[in-house]
Amino acid sequence: MSDSKPITWHDDPAHFRRTSRRDFLYAGLVGGLGLTMGDYFKLRANETDVFEPTAQSIIHIFLPGGSAHQETWDPKPLAPIEYRGPLSAIDTAIPGVKFSQHLQRTAKIADRLTIIRSMTHGEAAHERGTHNMFTGYRPSPAIRFPSFGAVVSHELGSRNNLPPYVCVPGVPNEFAGTGYLSSAHGPFSLGGDPGNTNFSVRDLNMHSGITPERFDRRRNILAAVDEHFSTLEKSDALSAMDSFYQAAYSLVSSKKAREAFHLAAEPDAIRDAYGRNEAGQRMLIARRMVEAGVRFVSLTYGGWDMHGGIANGITKQVPAFDQAFAALITDLEKRGMLEKTLVMVSSEFGRSPKINKDAGRDHWPKVFSVVFAGGGFKKGYVHGSSDPTGAEPSEDPLTVENMASTVYRCLGINADKRLMAPGNRPIDIVRGGEVVKELLA
Repeated sequence: MSDSKPITWHDDPAHFRRTSRRDFLYAGLVGGLGLTMGDYFKLRANETDVFEPTAQSIIHIFLPGGSAHQETWDPKPLAPIEYRGPLSAIDTAIPGVKFSQHLQRTAKIADRLTIIRSMTHGEAAHERGTHNMFTGYRPSPAIRFPSFGAVVSHELGSRNNLPPYVCVPGVPNEFAGTGYLSSAHGPFSLGGDPGNTNFSVRDLNMHSGITPERFDRRRNILAAVDEHFSTLEKSDALSAMDSFYQAAYSLVSSKKAREAFHLAAEPDAIRDAYGRNEAGQRMLIARRMVEAGVRFVSLTYGGWDMHGGIANGITKQVPAFDQAFAALITDLEKRGMLEKTLVMVSSEFGRSPKINKDAGRDHWPKVFSVVFAGGGFKKGYVHGSSDPTGAEPSEDPLTVENMASTVYRCLGINADKRLMAPGNRPIDIVRGGEVVKELLA
């Protein structure tokens, strides 16, 4: 047997991978590394497993606090009043499928959506549920896992001098960070709310009096200093700082990059269509960013922890979301961007099936709803269901791991790939997840 480069499925149309003598030599070292043979071949497979992406970017709209599936995507109009709740249900563009009464505009474009009514996990605390929905992992005391955005940044990198991972309006929680990955893959924060009338992104423009020549001279001086100190100490902090400065210089020096954040450039009619409020302007700037080349936008809106007075709380929160979300999907479709942009709406968990003594609902992770649009997901499709009172999945439960694997698949990322944590410890991007093909177009 020759010691030549092995043939991979990239080269061979039969997807056959010939094993070389080097493979067997490596395999002999597996036991000494504390790995099983299955671990070894999984690591080797990760070198070549590549998926054709159906999405170039993702907009993750997160509703913090735990949004009630009964008052949004999964109403129970036939349930007793103590389960049905105070709001009514309306028809949607999908025959036989209803949304809660305040999602009127979104109901009209439901035939562009995938509605998952069987999302489930076991974490009833806000922090733990949020960790699940931002990382694809249950919390662990032993390791900090990277967020979806950080993994996307690590695997796909930057486009058009733009940060690959942006949070709107700011980093929403501690689980939106880089975990065990380098801090170079952390999110760029807007530093302001697009919903404010005087919104601007900080640090995108050079101070007055700084000419392009002076800007470049400062950059060259800093590069020399960085090179000197990098020879003294090799650490993530230094390499991450160098990556940070390079990204910052690219951002400030690129007119196209700066224009992506210039919300005032949007026509008034578009801004009005989204809504001149937090939901509308946040989703509008998210569209501008993915249009310019940002790969992952993490967007938060509202407060959904409605233990009391849920009718009033939903009435305050949902109409603005409804207008903005319907406008976002419609706008992406008109621009020919929806097929390559995956939009995801999630929350850390749902709310309890029975209305409590304070006319609200409590934490409920056993079943809740998430929604997708574009990026390779089906259109006009409802996946799974909850039981008649919205207490548990009644068919096709969707785990966090399977959801995460499916999202990564759309972005062309192999969720079985292993990344290296400190101590040269290989960790799956997603552990134990499978792509749910039924969700994909």
